Amino acid sequence: MDCLFCKMERGEIPVKKVYEDELVFAIEDINPQAPTHILVIPRKHLVNSLDLTPEDDLLMGAVYRAAATLARERGIAEGGFRIVNNNNANAGQSVWHIHFHLLGGRHFAWPPG
Repeated sequence: MDCLFCKMERGEIPVKKVYEDELVFAIEDINPQAPTHILVIPRKHLVNSLDLTPEDDLLMGAVYRAAATLARERGIAEGGFRIVNNNNANAGQSVWHIHFHLLGGRHFAWPPG
């Protein structure tokens, strides 16, 4: 598969993983939009959340547990953080492998976008 994140997961593209377990791994975003901007990436290739099935419920729990662990480790849990998932081009998805942006370390406005 010619997927950027799959290549990272297989070690074909070297990256510094800041977190990993059997279901997900996480890396620093190369174009950070906040002082903390980490991508939490499922090892399983899914294009986006539209591909999720009931069998992926454990995987999604692993994503959020990893994000919470990283938020605590990075000192952004108490002040607040966001977990963002973009689905398809109009929402800003640019890599066609489901992933989640952990953002924190600054104030965020609402609504986003």
